[in-house]
Amino acid sequence: MGKGKADMAVRKERDALGEREIPAHAYYGIHTARALEIFAVSGLKTNPEFIRAYAMVKKAAALTNAQLGQLPKEIGPAIVTACDEILAGRFHDQVPIDIFQSGAGTTLNMNLNEVIANRAIEILGGQKGDYHIVHPNDHVNMAQSTNDTFPTAMRLCALRLLARLFPVMAKLEQAFRDKAGEFDGVIKSGRTHLQDAVPIRLGQEFAAYACTIAKAKARIEQASDSLTEVGLGGTAVGTGLNSRPDYQKQVVKRLSDIADIRLRPARDMREAMQSNLAVAEVSGTLKLLALELTRIANDLRLLSSGPRTGLAEINLPPVQPGSSIMPGKVNPTMAEMLNMVAFQVVGNDATMSQAVAAGQLELNVMMPVMAANLFSSIEILTNALSLFTDKCVTGIEANVDRCAEFAETSLGLATVLSPHLGYDETARLVKDAKVRGVRIRELLAQLKALPEEKRRELLDLMALTEPGIPGKKE
Repeated sequence: MGKGKADMAVRKERDALGEREIPAHAYYGIHTARALEIFAVSGLKTNPEFIRAYAMVKKAAALTNAQLGQLPKEIGPAIVTACDEILAGRFHDQVPIDIFQSGAGTTLNMNLNEVIANRAIEILGGQKGDYHIVHPNDHVNMAQSTNDTFPTAMRLCALRLLARLFPVMAKLEQAFRDKAGEFDGVIKSGRTHLQDAVPIRLGQEFAAYACTIAKAKARIEQASDSLTEVGLGGTAVGTGLNSRPDYQKQVVKRLSDIADIRLRPARDMREAMQSNLAVAEVSGTLKLLALELTRIANDLRLLSSGPRTGLAEINLPPVQPGSSIMPGKVNPTMAEMLNMVAFQVVGNDATMSQAVAAGQLELNVMMPVMAANLFSSIEILTNALSLFTDKCVTGIEANVDRCAEFAETSLGLATVLSPHLGYDETARLVKDAKVRGVRIRELLAQLKALPEEKRRELLDLMALTEPGIPGKKE
């Protein structure tokens, strides 16, 4: 089917570089139209939450400028209404630009300025493109620059996304704690260097996983506090040029109220323009979480390996057939998915690190790629951990007999003999047990190296999973 006349209708807009035809129905303007021509890079679009965060910044600025008497009385409310509509989910399709765009995010800022201006023009009874009524730069962008609005919106969006991640992490932590309680009586062999070690309880391993998630969450929460310091009001280079002296404090307060997040003005507005250390810090803590998740996922894959030729100490819930050629095969799918997400987060942080270090003088122009990678890390971690908790951790089962068998056959049990027989004699016994193919308990019985009662006391496996020196009175 061909396009209708309404779809083919255009309006003309001009800027310093010349004239462009804009689809008549479009709320974006000439700056965005040019961006669509020159930044067709990835097909990846602006995160919807980032659009909302930016609309909050624009709303806060309009309210502040109106209160300070800078905006004409009829224009301020129209801009605010347009921003509220964006916050409600309207006009997101009018922000079509690629995440790889002009440095510092000027394209995104202007895209929002144009959409808000054209919607405000409609509200005031005009036609889109009639910027004599509401101008994208003069009115919507009043007392602002990309250089202070983009990093503010980036920080605000990250805080809002993190607010979704934290409860998901808390749920995963609790799921591991629940399993720790369920498996507390399951004794198994510990392993170091992937070799036999002293006994440990399966519940103790899972309690350690819970502790890991709790500590990672605390690190991210602590780092995220630095995102609440924003440079809004610094305009182009942090001097606040073209804004009222009392604008900065008021606009940050209004933005805090709109977002329901406690924000604070930057201590040094020049530093706020130059540095993106805060987003690097948060990204770094997300990377640390990813490293720990990789380790935990790998542990679960090892512990569930088999079911006949691996460790098979636990069963992971089956969620899909595991092979296109081997019938009945089931894979640790959710743990594998978590590994891949963790690897992506580590890669995102590598990009973040390069981008944050690339700042020059009064501005870091690499903020669009920072924003894209930071938001991606938070969102894929949030989604992945929710799925991993519900479809994997909560359904893990212990193979108690298998764990007990490994605990009994582990040569690591000989460690308990060292305080009584000495390291060298114990090492000789371990070597002898390997050669004979017997368990430590059986070898001690055969050699009558210790009295039977002493052997039973020393090889009480449950006692070996707690601090102390078995067989020696304190």
